[in-house]
Amino acid sequence: MEGAVRVFAGDFSGATLTEPVDDAGSQAWVVTPGGAWCRSLYFCGALTEVAEIADVLHCRVADPTGAFEIVSGGRRAAITEQIHAIPVPSFIAVTGTAQLYLRKGGSTVSVRPEYIQVVDRAVRDRWITGTADMTIARLELLLAALEGTSRDLRACRVVRHYGLTREGICEMVTMSEGALASVSTAPVASPTAEVDISAIIMEIIRTKSGPRGVSVQDVIDEAGAGGHAEGAVVAAIRTLVENDDCYQPQKGYIKPL
Repeated sequence: MEGAVRVFAGDFSGATLTEPVDDAGSQAWVVTPGGAWCRSLYFCGALTEVAEIADVLHCRVADPTGAFEIVSGGRRAAITEQIHAIPVPSFIAVTGTAQLYLRKGGSTVSVRPEYIQVVDRAVRDRWITGTADMTIARLELLLAALEGTSRDLRACRVVRHYGLTREGICEMVTMSEGALASVSTAPVASPTAEVDISAIIMEIIRTKSGPRGVSVQDVIDEAGAGGHAEGAVVAAIRTLVENDDCYQPQKGYIKPL
């Protein structure tokens, strides 16, 4: 039985290759530059944005390398309602189907969700660690195909389609190492440290807020530029909301009270 593939958003979002399967009517493969052949995906990240456009729900789920686009609508009313009930931001785990649409001048990738669950940072961190291991293993296969020491047909197909080089593969290794660096191995922070980051996040929210407030993703990006990990920022935002220092005027936005 085919298992769900673990792949980083930074790899999945660069996919431009789709491959049909032998069974007529079955979902085609979405093939990433990092060598992941995806039909069913499993990933974890921070739900940072939810928007409904023409009865279709578009969600952004960020991991340390980028963001997945989740698209849900039509007959998937139950899971759409479940997403609406999840606070933004929250760490979530998602199992879904990979989708790639080729259009004139480019392509877009997204995930059709099948299962979603709110999780904690520890689950997200374990996913990052496992996904990094799997990504590095796939990159080793690609490097062997590039250097001619492997005849793996799938790896060779990826190398040809994406025109991979040693430098490009090394960049993807660096991406995986960067994701691993975001995993917390330190002891639980002291109350003083929590107060400090909450104050920093609160200042960003006050400074950046407009009539609609400021998007959660903008807060994450601004704090990240200051050296604060995404998980710590998400936790601080939730604390500020729970303490009534801020509120959410709409999904994906935050505003000071």
